[in-house]
Amino acid sequence: MIQNHILQLLCLIAMEPPVSFIADEIRNKKVDVLKALRKFLDDEVHHNAVRGQYGPGWIEGKKVIGYRQEPDVNKESVKETFAAVKFLIDNWRWQGVPFYVRTGKRMNETMSVITIQFRPVPHQSFPPEAAGNWQPNRLVINIQPTMGIRLRFQAKRPGLKMLLQPVDMLFNYADSYTSGTPEAYETLLLDIMEGDSTLFMRADQVEAAWEILMPIINKWDTNPSVNFPNYAAGMQGPEDSEALIAKDGNNWTIIPPISNG
Repeated sequence: MIQNHILQLLCLIAMEPPVSFIADEIRNKKVDVLKALRKFLDDEVHHNAVRGQYGPGWIEGKKVIGYRQEPDVNKESVKETFAAVKFLIDNWRWQGVPFYVRTGKRMNETMSVITIQFRPVPHQSFPPEAAGNWQPNRLVINIQPTMGIRLRFQAKRPGLKMLLQPVDMLFNYADSYTSGTPEAYETLLLDIMEGDSTLFMRADQVEAAWEILMPIINKWDTNPSVNFPNYAAGMQGPEDSEALIAKDGNNWTIIPPISNG
């Protein structure tokens, strides 16, 4: 998931604006991002990547088995079912900005979301008591199961006092468009028939993505985990994934999903 899907989403967010919508122009910009991603040294992997494997738990009120109890799975398997990684991009635009990604199986819900948290302003002109519930401004892009965009910003509460609180502006595709949305593979099959390679990975993209991830994979292969399973099915992953982002003063953003209807 990280190599072939999540890194592509990361590239779409981080790439420089293309000069045209020609396939190779888009893919060139994506490759630039992959080449700028900082490669992990062997002793840096455990500081920037977390792995997990789910055990028995509860999903939607039903008890479910752990990975090692699944059919045809080794009862002592050390195969990962969860990964969280902190990436850094060494270029002028993104220097020092962390990109956190995570993906896993048997988590509390199935969804794909991109959250962009804006930098804090250098100075807040509002008095401290006005911004008591201040939260970072965020742009949240929901990809699945519902498509939409949520912009979170600060607004003044009604009344005579200057009190700010975070509010959301929502855009939901299902509310704005009545026509059905093509399935992902329908779009890709049409692109194949029309010869449009924009959404497809080029060979150098594939190689660059694997080059980024191989230090993590090699480290994990040579040092199998001794604490699997380390998260219960129906949870949001292992506690170490929370520590991965918390040590930088951040947290995984939990925002209610955009619902259809």
